[in-house]
This record gives sequence, structure tokens and C-alpha cells, in this order.
Amino acid sequence: MNKETLCVQAGWTPTKGEPRALPIYQSTTFKYDNSDQMARLFDLKDSGYFYTRLANPTNDAVASKIAALEGGVAAMLTSSGQAATFFAAFNICEAGGHILASCNIYGGTYNLFGVTMKKMGIDCTFFDPDMSDEEVEALIRPNTKFIFGETISNPGGNVFDIERFANLAHKHGMPLIIDNTFATPVNCRPIEWGADIVTHSTTKYMDGHASCVGGVIVDSGNFDWMAHADKYPGLTTPDESYHGLTYATAFGKMAFITKATAQLMRDLGSIQSPQDAYILNIGLESLHVRMRQHCANAQAVAEWLEQRPEVGWVNYAGLPGNKYYELGQKYLPNGGCGVIAFGLNGTREEAIKFMDALKMITIVTHVADAKTCVLHPASHTHRQMSDEQLREAGVAPDLVRLSVGIENVEDIIADLEQAMDAINK
Repeated sequence: MNKETLCVQAGWTPTKGEPRALPIYQSTTFKYDNSDQMARLFDLKDSGYFYTRLANPTNDAVASKIAALEGGVAAMLTSSGQAATFFAAFNICEAGGHILASCNIYGGTYNLFGVTMKKMGIDCTFFDPDMSDEEVEALIRPNTKFIFGETISNPGGNVFDIERFANLAHKHGMPLIIDNTFATPVNCRPIEWGADIVTHSTTKYMDGHASCVGGVIVDSGNFDWMAHADKYPGLTTPDESYHGLTYATAFGKMAFITKATAQLMRDLGSIQSPQDAYILNIGLESLHVRMRQHCANAQAVAEWLEQRPEVGWVNYAGLPGNKYYELGQKYLPNGGCGVIAFGLNGTREEAIKFMDALKMITIVTHVADAKTCVLHPASHTHRQMSDEQLREAGVAPDLVRLSVGIENVEDIIADLEQAMDAINK
């Protein structure tokens, strides 16, 4: 089926007499007839449901839909995008490991890799995606477990060269993990370009209405863990907590998600609630329609911003002549997302004055939903970082992140115009 149909139809296939809409299985536990049935579930010898922290029918249906959209073999929902990123990393990278991550990533992920996971004994080197292959390869260590990037960076709007870095990662016997939150599988499927694992903050476009926080990990099933057994012992050697079971041999292409569920979700929690999964599914059903409108509106707004004398620069891959235009045409031919990064001429205070003058467009921490919103990362989400750290992370101190919604584009532009007129007074 095409992506538009998958958005609506995938995941839940009712049989005779079952509800057409995905039900909410709002139960922590599930009944079995005898002890042996339950024991086989705990030993991972049978599939089924016994405790919602590990598996729930509502969650599984939504995860299956997202896996189908991304072209993966399996997926696991998490309580947030941050949890998805952490679980995807920690599933293959333990104390003594090393991560190689793009410097142009979401500030929360930058802090997760550079600060929090460092306390766990995992080191991270951030690289500029504009570096040559030779320069990036010089940063790879024997204990480097994966390369990480974002299809479209948050908040900078830079496009990551997925195929290039997938080839580079595979050359050195490791997977590429891509955060595909902003593009969504409607506009880009990183697995088709060589990515091995894909993560999302489903809080953003997938939900689409700022209704519930969530995340997801999708595994392509393409990376051969046993071919690099020494590097990934968690997947290729016996897990004594499951009677010596080895995930890669017992579950094949399902090994990564099975381990993440049976081990990390078991021990760390961070499951998405069935209620939130149900809300997420409602959002997914209109994802393909909304993304088309987001992109059309953002293209018009970006072109308008380029013409304004108050605007010093605009970064949106859909603009001809933009640094990322060619990569955008390669990976995002039908449009990227609704998020535009731009900078106003003048001081940080003028950027704040501009945002405070907006009437319809709201100042919120959120991004990528139906309503147009704006944020100044240096003053808000990235305020813990110095100007030097901001530039290293690809976030200019004057950057304004505009998340263009699905309202009438004339109304969006009118609000931007009156706010810019206000800073000229």
C-alpha cells in the first residue's frame, strides 16, 4: 500500500465483529488459563500480552503502523522522543562505548549524549556534517557503536546526507541511527537511503495536535549484528536474565526491538500509555494530508521572509539557492516540513520584541503541530548553552524557529508582517 493508505489502514485489521476503530486496551494485565502459558511469555518463547509495560495491543497496533510507514520490520512506542533516542542508543552502547553524532541536532539530544550518557561511561564526539569523509573517519574509534543524525535538524533546519553517512557507518561495521521527526515517513524514509534504525518524537507531526507526548523506535532489520558480534555483545551473546537467550540468533531481524522491549523497557519503563497511543493513531490517520499543507504554507512563508528587510537570513531547504536545496531535492522531493529557521537583523532583544508582538502565532516550547508557533532557542530551549556552544551545535544566537501550521497562509503572513512592523516603530 502507498503511504497515504498506510496512514489510515495499517496496524489495526479487525476481523468479524471487532470494532473498526482501534480500541484502547486500558488494562495493565492480561489473563491466561494456566501458569505454563504465562511462563512461556516471560521466557520469550511465545508472543502475547501479560503486562502493559512490555506489550499492549493498542500500542502494538500503532507501532506496527509506524513500522509500515517507515519500511521497517518492527517498532516500539516509548513515553517520549527523548526516551526513544535513549533506548535506541543504550540498546547497543554500554559503558565504555562511544557515539559519533552530528552537532546539528536537537538540544535535548545534544545534552543526552554529551552530558547525561557521559555520566554512564559513554563518550560522544560531535561532528560537523560538512566535514569530509576523511575528517569524520578520523573521529571513529574502535569502540564507536553508531553514527547519529537528524533528517532535518531541530531547530536549524539543516538536511542530513543520510546515504553518505550510512555508507560511512557501514564501512566501519556500525549502524546509522536517524531521527526522522521533522520529515516524517510521509516525506522521507531514511531506511530506503541506508539508515538502520529510525527514531521519532511522535509528540510532533505524527500526533500533530500537541495532545500527547510520545516516541517510537523503528528497526529496519537490515543490520547484521552477528557479522559484528564482538562490537555488540548485548545482542550477540547470551542474556543471563533470559536463561542464556541470544537475541540475534533467537529473533533474527526482530532482535533489536525484542531486546529493547524485553530488556530496556522491562528495566527502565518509559512505555507510552494506551490512551496516548490511541490519540497518536488518530493523528497518524491525517499525517499525509497535514504534511502537504505544512510544507505548502512553509514554502510560501519562507519566500516571503526572504524579501523582508528586517530578516538577515532564512534557512529552509525548499528555497532555490539554499545550502541544503540539493539535499532537499534528493531526500525530500515532496517537501520537508513546516519548520523554518531565520534570523532578524539586530539584537537578541529585537527578536524577543518581534515574538512578543505576534497575535495569532504563539510562543511555545512545542513545535510541529497544526498551530503556527515560534521560539527563540537561545532564550528558551538552548538557554543553558553559551553562544560558542550554540554555534558548535549549529544554532545561531539570533535564530528564530518558526513552526508553520496549517492555517490559511495569508493569515500567518499577516501576523508576521504586523509583528515586524512593530519592531520598526
